[in-house]
Amino acid sequence: MKYLFLVFVQVFILTAVIAQTKKVIYTCSMDPEIRMDKPGNCSKCGMTLIKKTLKVAAPKPATQKKEEKPKPKQTSAVQQEKHNGVNTDKHRPQSKEEQQNNKFYTCVMHPEVQVHKPGTCPKCGMALIKKSIKAGSSKASQKEDAEMEVHKHHEQSSKTDEDLTKAYLAGKVNMQPGKTVSYHLYVTDTAVNYTGKTKHAYAINGTIPAPTLVFTEGDTAEIYLHNKLKEETSLHWHGVILPNRFDGVPYLTTKRIGPGETYLYKFRVVQNGTYWYHSHSALQEQSGMYGALVFKKRQGQDMDVSTTGTSENRQVDPGHQTKNIDTTARQNHVGHNMGGMDMPANHSMSMSPEPTKGKGDYNAEYIMVLSEWTDENPAQVQRRLRSANDWYAIKKGSVQSYGEAIKAGHVGTKLVNEWKRMKAMDVSDVYYDRFLINGKPETSAPEFKAGDKVKLRIVNAGASSYFWLNYAGGKITVVGSDGNDVQPIEVDRFIIGVAEIYDVVVTIPADGSFEFRATPEDRTKAASLWLGSGTKKPARKFSRLKYFEGMKMMNGMMKTNGDMNDMGMKMSLQKMDMNTVMYPEITGEPDGSDTMSTSSVKKDNMQHNHAAAQPADTMADMDMSSSSDIVTLNYSMLRSPEKTTLPDVPFKVLNFTLTGNMNRYVWAIDNKTVTEWDKILIEKGQNVRIILTNNSMMRHPMHLHGHDFRVVNGQGEYAPQKNVLDIMPMETDTLEFAANQSGDWFFHCHILYHMMAGMGNVMSYVNSPVNPDLPDPKKAWRSFKKDNNMLHAMAMVGLESNGSDGEVMLMGNRFELRTEWRIGTRMHHGLESETMFGRYFGRNQWLFPYVGFDYHRNKMENEAEKNVFGQLSNQNNRKTYTVGVQYMLPTMTIADARIDGAGKFRLQLSREDIPLTSRLRLNLMWNTDKEYMGGFRYIVNKWLGLSTHYDSDMGFGAGVTLNY
Repeated sequence: MKYLFLVFVQVFILTAVIAQTKKVIYTCSMDPEIRMDKPGNCSKCGMTLIKKTLKVAAPKPATQKKEEKPKPKQTSAVQQEKHNGVNTDKHRPQSKEEQQNNKFYTCVMHPEVQVHKPGTCPKCGMALIKKSIKAGSSKASQKEDAEMEVHKHHEQSSKTDEDLTKAYLAGKVNMQPGKTVSYHLYVTDTAVNYTGKTKHAYAINGTIPAPTLVFTEGDTAEIYLHNKLKEETSLHWHGVILPNRFDGVPYLTTKRIGPGETYLYKFRVVQNGTYWYHSHSALQEQSGMYGALVFKKRQGQDMDVSTTGTSENRQVDPGHQTKNIDTTARQNHVGHNMGGMDMPANHSMSMSPEPTKGKGDYNAEYIMVLSEWTDENPAQVQRRLRSANDWYAIKKGSVQSYGEAIKAGHVGTKLVNEWKRMKAMDVSDVYYDRFLINGKPETSAPEFKAGDKVKLRIVNAGASSYFWLNYAGGKITVVGSDGNDVQPIEVDRFIIGVAEIYDVVVTIPADGSFEFRATPEDRTKAASLWLGSGTKKPARKFSRLKYFEGMKMMNGMMKTNGDMNDMGMKMSLQKMDMNTVMYPEITGEPDGSDTMSTSSVKKDNMQHNHAAAQPADTMADMDMSSSSDIVTLNYSMLRSPEKTTLPDVPFKVLNFTLTGNMNRYVWAIDNKTVTEWDKILIEKGQNVRIILTNNSMMRHPMHLHGHDFRVVNGQGEYAPQKNVLDIMPMETDTLEFAANQSGDWFFHCHILYHMMAGMGNVMSYVNSPVNPDLPDPKKAWRSFKKDNNMLHAMAMVGLESNGSDGEVMLMGNRFELRTEWRIGTRMHHGLESETMFGRYFGRNQWLFPYVGFDYHRNKMENEAEKNVFGQLSNQNNRKTYTVGVQYMLPTMTIADARIDGAGKFRLQLSREDIPLTSRLRLNLMWNTDKEYMGGFRYIVNKWLGLSTHYDSDMGFGAGVTLNY
């Protein structure tokens, strides 16, 4: 009995102990700090609490000896916290034993990098080494140990490795391990209404722009892209230094993300500053797939940052199509769809201020995402540009017809322009229906008060629009560009190129609401941000451009062979904006008020150098600068606060010339489109210098993926770092970067329609490991080229009283398949068609050799006619192959010389679309078969024209012309 009693007591005690080691609570999956003893709803988010069983510490045995120390309590290695859909993995607290002998892994070249697991340095890629620091050691002794390690490494390694590590981020980023921050992004088709018409768009988590994603340097970013579209998609992390496989270019760096698929982008944040992200699939970026990225500095206290870009009435079902969208009513908030659960779009984000000095001080922040909207399908925009249709010029009022030239006194200018085979002068290609700041044409931030200094993080997410930025409250202080700090510079205005990023500081000078205005370069419309509350203080509006002045200037800069002539001025770094002659605020209004000749204006605008900037290269005597005291930012004024010197290793020098053809809308580098380039091989450990010359009439914002580059601008060791360089016509600029990555990296013009029309190539590191996303590199390379080789169709069909004439085309970058026809309404008019297939040659694509087939049928008896060479012309059931060549002559006249299978030669001259007025066009044709034609077409809209013409075979007719 005694033993049975002892067993019963032990069982009782053991049962009590087990009961005390378990506890049932009710908690929230989104707010785990909420813990209740009873079921119910979360007091923070209202979600139903879930049941959870926790283990608790058992009571200490009563027989434990006093001298025996209890073992340290074991804590979970990872304690996950979910708040607003952001998953945060907190660090495991160190045990007392670990504190006595602190083991970690560090980089011999970057001792500030200290992590708890082996791996590679996020700065230079070198293998980390194991290190121990005893408790009580001073910071000085730790630093000394680190310096000894570096010294030891210097004795064992080359100068190349030492200098290479200086190329990136040295002294800029706090690389202490951070959190793992996760976002779930759902891409859906949606519908928007910016203009009174409902149109298709793409939304991420139900918002346009997409949610602003915030990380802190040292964090590990985990971003899940859930593709809910019926087509493939992607996301590129613009300006972010990250592993090649996560860069986000389909088939080049990242695998195809098809419908219904989810892809995880994962990278360590090794930067701080403002960046952005966007689709790199087809033309999705134009229709809403873009958003801001903010990488915070580690130190500092929190501040509130207003973030915007969602519809007031949007409701998003997880993984389903966005519903009930009204883009005319929006709030200044962003909705994040995190962790598989859609959060209401009504929260602001807390940001850390970044300490600055002097004029760069600020006490508040605001994120501005600039963009544009077109009701037209972007694929139709690209096709219309390729077909040389000038509907967008009509919409913008920039046709520059002969009638307008007569009115402006510039007939000679127009004649010279066409003699040099140039289209009318313009500064942008596309007509847009709206320009947007955070998703709407006008927005406000009334929370700012008099005296506030606001840091604006400005992202130009436009597909093809440059924006002039000016502020009603006074000067604008530029403090950062493309995620990199610059010494503060005060300016009156500046232009932000496509895909560029600027951080600026503005002051709210008094009570009221002050306009920060974004005006597209073509000045057709504008978007406004109102800072502060009260009486509105508008910023200066930009007047219409003086296009004929710009045309006259370009005539002097363009040679007859299509090359650009800088007249020895050696232009660079935006210091001489040739478009200044078109700016009324600089050269005077068209009515003559305040007009000053360009030979007597001052140099305050284009040649202005900030006090912090060192003088750049001397410019030529030609004075294209401001007639006022307006200070405009240019690249020579940017100066890094830290040295950006590259390693002392050999340079690989690449010379690229940017070329293009506005008539066929083909853009290239060294006259090769991206599909015609082989990969450009570079080696890890060398420096790369790119010398860019823009030999085209358009500016090009050139972007290099996965790298920051130095802009060589006369600032010596303090040259600024950027990832986009806007190069203006006739400029030559130099970029430099340290090659310390691996894989393939896209280098391209960031005007979306220029990139898709061919302007890009690929920098490829030799001996790179196989990308796990693309195990078959050759197949992936073929798919990448196919993805960038767009074909476009065009048709123009005339339906008139005397018959039908027209043409259809299928066009690529170089090749073209074309069929023309003439069908009469009367029997003796007959039917004639000519089909040709050929390839364009030359940088300007003026030469087009072709092969074809000519068919002519006429049932009526016709007398045999001789052409001007005495050869007989057969019009009865003529079927013959042809070989010929077309060439664009001065005045944009097409000369077509061909010979058919019967040995008959024909020369034909034609000119179409001569602009008599903004909408009235003249067409002319003559050939050696004694055929001729003349006619007019009045453009009603982009699809329809009223037309009439006289044809030597079919006589006079009138009707309509349909255009596709």
